[in-house]
Amino acid sequence: MMEWHVKHLEKVVLKFVTGLAENATSWEKRMNKRYGRINNVCRQINYDIKQGATYDQVLLLLQRIRNDSSFSSLRDNNGSLERLAELEKYFQQQPLERTKWWY
Repeated sequence: MMEWHVKHLEKVVLKFVTGLAENATSWEKRMNKRYGRINNVCRQINYDIKQGATYDQVLLLLQRIRNDSSFSSLRDNNGSLERLAELEKYFQQQPLERTKWWY
């Protein structure tokens, strides 16, 4: 079950960093507005951490997205580096503050 949470963690981070396509439908925009904000993404990641993933896996994934050549097309998307920096900022805070997903 832990592997599932690690995979889910990767999917959530990649979807957030990728963002919306330029030709997104109104339904996709509405769903992104409802579920694709930083608070909801951090809540999902914290749930995956609670269920078996680790903070180190999150930080390693963020570092891999920033540096690995396989994610170069993702980094070329408009605004993806800013969203990646938001996640890095959130997960590099103090350990007690990282569990507060409601702010």
